[in-house]
Amino acid sequence: MFGNLRRLVGLVLLSSAAGVVLAAPSPAPVSDLNSISGSSTASKVQQLERLLQNRNEVQLQMQQQLDDMADEIQQLRGIVEKNSHEMQQMVQRQRELFIEMDRLRSQAGKPADKPSETQEQQPEGTFSNNVSEQQAYQDAVDLILKKRDYAGAINAFNQFQKDFPKSNFAPNAHYWLGQLYFAKKQDKKAEENFKAVLTYKESNKRPDALVKLGDIEKRRKNKQLANKYYQQVMKEYPDSASAKSAARSLIH
Repeated sequence: MFGNLRRLVGLVLLSSAAGVVLAAPSPAPVSDLNSISGSSTASKVQQLERLLQNRNEVQLQMQQQLDDMADEIQQLRGIVEKNSHEMQQMVQRQRELFIEMDRLRSQAGKPADKPSETQEQQPEGTFSNNVSEQQAYQDAVDLILKKRDYAGAINAFNQFQKDFPKSNFAPNAHYWLGQLYFAKKQDKKAEENFKAVLTYKESNKRPDALVKLGDIEKRRKNKQLANKYYQQVMKEYPDSASAKSAARSLIH
């Protein structure tokens, strides 16, 4: 982006210099004028016409160059504006991600809801009232928030899912795995985890997961499927922040 900006400034300076050259009168070569003075009237007219024609051709060439530079400057401005917009979006997404992660981290140490009767009837797995489970989940989140160890966080969340397959934190673990894989542009794994979140109908991460699935398809340039996910969010969660994000992301 900064290389484009430097190039833009250079083109502006070059076009300014060319404008000065165009504005200045173009003196006739001394040798040509001397030759004219010693010629017949007809010859003088022809030589003057050639001089004027040459000058006009030079001016036309310079004007064409200026027009070409103006077009290129306009294109570079568009590239700079696009890069700036994309950077702002990236910073905003990163900010939202860390705010949400911080919120989840603060909740990880709180006592979780009592498991449902259906869960209690199943002997396999553990639940979020398990101290070890809470610590494992918080450790995985801390790898992101404190250590910025994203590869380690992926391993920790995958291990968490193996150790605590029935955890109340399971949809959140899937969601953050999806986020981490999406950031690494491993869209297939990101898609698998976001779709896993959708199976938890009561999860508050479900609308966000739908938006991210739309973002994956948008990155794949699959307009129809991307809009399908965005529209599903807007229909099922019309008053949510995710619905507003989906509306902004719709491909027209």
